[in-house]
Amino acid sequence: MKIIVCVKQVPDTSGKVAVNPDGTLNRASMQTIINPDDMNAVEAALRFKDETGCKVTVITMGPPPAEGMLRELMAMGADEGVLVSGREFGGSDTFATSQILAAAINKLGIEKGDMIFCGRQAIDGDTAQVGPQIAEKLNIPQVSYVAEIRKDGDKVVCKRMLEDGYMLVETETPCLLTCIKELGEPRYMSMDGIYSAYAKPLTVFDFEALKDEPLIEVDTIGLKGSPTNIFKSFTPPQKGVGVMLEGDSKTVSRNLADMLSAKHVL
Repeated sequence: MKIIVCVKQVPDTSGKVAVNPDGTLNRASMQTIINPDDMNAVEAALRFKDETGCKVTVITMGPPPAEGMLRELMAMGADEGVLVSGREFGGSDTFATSQILAAAINKLGIEKGDMIFCGRQAIDGDTAQVGPQIAEKLNIPQVSYVAEIRKDGDKVVCKRMLEDGYMLVETETPCLLTCIKELGEPRYMSMDGIYSAYAKPLTVFDFEALKDEPLIEVDTIGLKGSPTNIFKSFTPPQKGVGVMLEGDSKTVSRNLADMLSAKHVL
């Protein structure tokens, strides 16, 4: 049994967001972090490893510096990392990204009993589309918004979050699950883990390595193969400074009414 966890290096949105003229993010000029929801997926996989001894592989698509993120996750306990990187993949939207990641996962191989974990969504796009699209392209079952996972032989029983409660879903394996924070708080890297992280294998898949996969076609990857067109991307203008009203309730109510009347709200 093995678990493949899809992770993403995302811009640190607490800082300034830089945008290229074509509407894509200028990631090179921004600080990056590991997508928080993906950390929950990694933790869920590592807990399975603690219980069963299964193999955990972390995979990401991104520029060469994303290797550092994979090493961090291997320092947490993942067994190996896979970096999917190539100029041909640049500018991919969710459709093209899922196409590329599905091809990479297919090359790694998935069998009965295996699982693929993804975070619920990435904070730079908030689409929650890549995970489900990977499952569709691999033609495997999927369960989204998973808050609890229980393995039962070759089947998986998931507690899936709904807007007003939960539902239990049983599915065959291999399968893909998108994970939410209820699965557990991500662990820290250990000193032994940091020491051994650079001794663990890291594989790089470029376009040449994946071009013979049946899921990869030049016209369906990268900016050219992305059906999503960005009309405009910008940082919202800062809101004006608020006004604090002081005094007792009657005074504040009267002053507020006067202000609203002056603005023709009342």
